[in-house]
Amino acid sequence: MGKITGFMEYKRNDIPREPVEKRIQHYKEFEKSYDDTTARIQAARCMDCGIPFCQGDTGCPVDNLIPEWNDLVYHNHWKEALNRLHQTNNFPEFTGMLCPAPCEYACTLGLIDAPVSIKNIERTIIDRGFEEGWVEPLPPEFLTNKKVAIVGSGPAGLSAAQQLARKGHTVLVFEREDKIGGLLRYGIPDFKMEKWRIDRRLEQLKLEGVKFKTNVNVGVDITIKELQKEFDAIILAMGAEEPRKLNVPGVELKGIYYAMDYLIQVNRIVAGEKIKNPIDARGKNVVVIGGGDTASDCIGTANRQGAKSVIQLDYNPMPPIERSKEEPWPLYPRILRTSTSQEEGVIRKWSTQTKGFRGNQDNHVVAVYGNEVIKKSRKEIIDIPNTEFEIPADLVFIAIGFSGPKQSPIIEQLKEIGVEFDENGNIKASFGIGGDHFKTRVDGIFACGDVRRGQSLIVWAISEGRKCADVVDQYLIKKL
Repeated sequence: MGKITGFMEYKRNDIPREPVEKRIQHYKEFEKSYDDTTARIQAARCMDCGIPFCQGDTGCPVDNLIPEWNDLVYHNHWKEALNRLHQTNNFPEFTGMLCPAPCEYACTLGLIDAPVSIKNIERTIIDRGFEEGWVEPLPPEFLTNKKVAIVGSGPAGLSAAQQLARKGHTVLVFEREDKIGGLLRYGIPDFKMEKWRIDRRLEQLKLEGVKFKTNVNVGVDITIKELQKEFDAIILAMGAEEPRKLNVPGVELKGIYYAMDYLIQVNRIVAGEKIKNPIDARGKNVVVIGGGDTASDCIGTANRQGAKSVIQLDYNPMPPIERSKEEPWPLYPRILRTSTSQEEGVIRKWSTQTKGFRGNQDNHVVAVYGNEVIKKSRKEIIDIPNTEFEIPADLVFIAIGFSGPKQSPIIEQLKEIGVEFDENGNIKASFGIGGDHFKTRVDGIFACGDVRRGQSLIVWAISEGRKCADVVDQYLIKKL
């Protein structure tokens, strides 16, 4: 590496962050990339570790060349670092802001010290690249006259679209909503990533030949059979947006919402849209049920709206501060993490299970009740006697995950033509020779991202989109 002793000389520094009392007054991003000097020092901490677990299967699903671009940043070769970054990742600004960084938990330095700040360096490289004008469209040299339809415009669909367009195929992306981006646009709050970042990438994709159709609900406005007739290949990348249901008494009361109903609405309001009867947490006692990123996003949003209080209920026990022996390095451990939204104000209650909701004479929620539990597994949860509780609640958000692709006519049409689904409702697309090749049972139809693997990380979505594009490209080449 550029500085062989850097990991012994320098300590980890995180990127600058606006104070809580200021950032909850707005929905803008509140973190900034490193300056050049800090980035070089942080990159110098990357060890000459021999086997970089950070970029292997355990560390990085997109196989980022992490030690290479760390070394280039240290030597002040920023454009070369950007090129290395783009070799494996179409959208490093998305992962650099939204990924939970499993690479850092697989970092060798993490065995003895704080790991290299890989995610922050990645973000700094791509921000520098856009500032310098180094991110340019890469249109194909020739066209194959093969047409590909992609259903869904989230990170999996967009990465597949870009890869295939650069190969010379004609790509058309269908999106049900009025704007491109999937949950990147409507599910991720602006304080985590502002939407101009998506628009900036879309301009690049358009100049590379990708075409988009919004407000098209495939399965309703156009059928799968019609797409089969018009296109040489179809990629299903609709995501996994069906919320996991909480089937307890009172769940139908007013004031109780599934998380995405809330987050999507607020994102639209922040974008300037007019919403009738908006969900507003101002002055209210808010309860968020669930312990993941979506629950955290609800917390941050409720605080920005001026909630009176925010309580988070999680049926998991409080995780340990450090990784356990059952999750040794380089595995991604379940440890106690505090998100930026949780920093902004929340009471976290662990090992609690919601048993139901109480309402008033107007059928509006006024309380959440439940008890403490011992969680053996997702299906085996044991109540602890005499631990019943009741929490006042004016507004409740259910954020307990997703159960598969959203139920819609496209699902039934896919089943009719022979596409198979697993027990969780995800598309079976692993029928290639020699491994997982994103092929469904139906010739010419492929699937990638959350619709295939279930709810997962953005970095997995990009990885799946890229790999699926490779398989589709080989499929189309054989038909030339």
